[in-house]
Amino acid sequence: MTELNLDGYTDVPAGKIAAVVTYLEMRERPASAIAEPLPLRSVPHPDLGWYRAFYAAIGLDWLWTSRLLMSDEELAAILHRPGNALFVADGADGETGIVELDRRDPTNVEISFFGLKPGATGQGIGPCMMAAALGEAWQAVTRRVWLHTCTLDHPGALNFYRRCGFVPYRRAIEVIDDPRCTGRIARDAAPRIPLIG
Repeated sequence: MTELNLDGYTDVPAGKIAAVVTYLEMRERPASAIAEPLPLRSVPHPDLGWYRAFYAAIGLDWLWTSRLLMSDEELAAILHRPGNALFVADGADGETGIVELDRRDPTNVEISFFGLKPGATGQGIGPCMMAAALGEAWQAVTRRVWLHTCTLDHPGALNFYRRCGFVPYRRAIEVIDDPRCTGRIARDAAPRIPLIG
């Protein structure tokens, strides 16, 4: 195992990918909506095949793979558990975006996933979808809403969350097997992220 150099570079072995993860939080309900909320459709018991396809359409170019690599049992245990809430934003071309909330602790709600299909980005939909997501996340007992993003995500994601009122509070480094090297996803997925290994 390579030791992390906290004062310089640390080599990432071939076949691995690394990302800097930033955690952000909101400790008060926003005084006003950041945009006109976009209606969200609740999906209480999502079909796993539908979910994986939608998740991949939004995130595979950014190597969102955690939910794609889970077994059906693991994924169902998350998506169908009490406290997990999945919402879809519908647009003119059908399903546009996804919001997933982990409300197992209603005082401390995580926005587990928030994303738009590639054709929907840059059109002002994100702030409207986030306004709706925050409306769902903040309940009378909620004291904190949080999420995380990383350097493998859309390059505008971190600043988008900050503009929405989230404040960075923690940073981590995540190193995982590059799923393109293990054969779990296609080798040509996420071409903007160099494959080494």
